[in-house]
This record gives sequence, C-alpha cells and structure tokens, in this order.
Amino acid sequence: MAFSADELRVLRRALAIALHPMPLPDEDVQDCLRLAGAVDEAVGEAGRLRTFLLADLVRYRNALPGSVGGYLELLQDALAGGYDPGPDDLAALRALRHRPVAAALLERCQVLAERSVQARLAGRVASARTPAPRSRLLALPGGRAADAEPERPKVPAAPAQPTRPSGRPAPKPSEVFPPRRRPAPPQEEERAAG
Repeated sequence: MAFSADELRVLRRALAIALHPMPLPDEDVQDCLRLAGAVDEAVGEAGRLRTFLLADLVRYRNALPGSVGGYLELLQDALAGGYDPGPDDLAALRALRHRPVAAALLERCQVLAERSVQARLAGRVASARTPAPRSRLLALPGGRAADAEPERPKVPAAPAQPTRPSGRPAPKPSEVFPPRRRPAPPQEEERAAG
C-alpha cells in the first residue's frame, strides 16, 4: 500500500495527535476521516484482488496440464501474497514435479502447509486449554431475588427395590452364571486311537 505525500502528512499529524492528545480543528478531523476512508478502500480493493487471484489460480489448476506456465506463475504470486497452499495445490505440484520450478514450489508449499497445520493445531490446543470467557452477569431489579423462592413441584420417590421373600440378598451375577471351564485335554488313549 502506498500513500501520497498529502496522505502521509495527514497520517503523521494523526499519529502525533494520538501520542499527544489535543483538541483538533475541524479541517484536521475531516482530513483524518478522508484518510481512513482511503485506507478502507485500499484494503477492500486488496481483498477483491486477492479473491480474483485465487479464483484465477483455481481455474488454471483445473486446466492442468495445459496451463502449467500460468498456474506456476499464479501460485508464486499467491504465495507471495500470503496464500496457504491446499491439498489440491500439493497434488497438482506433485504431478508436475518433473519441472524444476514445480519441484521448488512443491518443497516451499509443503513447508507452508505443514506450518499452517501446526498453527491450526496449536490454536485448537490453546483454545481447548483456555476456558471460554464468561459473560458478565447482571442483577436485574425485581428479579427472583425480589420474590420469595417459588415452591418446586414434588417429584415422586423412586419405587423401592422388590424384597425377596426369604430376606436374603440377591445373588451376584458370578454366583448365578459361574465362569466357563476350559475343556480338558484329550486322554492319551483317544490320541493313540485317532
């Protein structure tokens, strides 16, 4: 992003005011608002350009192998702009790795993809470790605290366990179902006959 000389003058003045607050004349306020609008417009334009570049990259990748030169050039531009290569890009570069430019791009993209995955995993781990921020609780006048605690409906008690007529406790499953016994090995006589 490049600033004109006039925009740089306004930016320097805005930074000076931010460091040493003082009342601003209306003209300076208007200059700062115009500069902020110009920066927002430039950021929006950069976003539109990036979207166009990535859509173009997908079109060239889908037209491979006929569009090798254009695809490799667009991928280099996208990587310079901070693009994280995806699995489709890695697969396309693996198919083209017999070309020196594609082989070099494949190595670079594998490193970038690995860093991206590690950063996402680190972000997930960090978010899993840190509790979610709690929202502030506000006491509202006239809430439940103002009224008496309402009566809660009574829940019927769970039915009691049926008692055994003999008064003995219920048997354990291991008492009812004894463990299996392994079959005895065949006798010597049976082996000799077989």
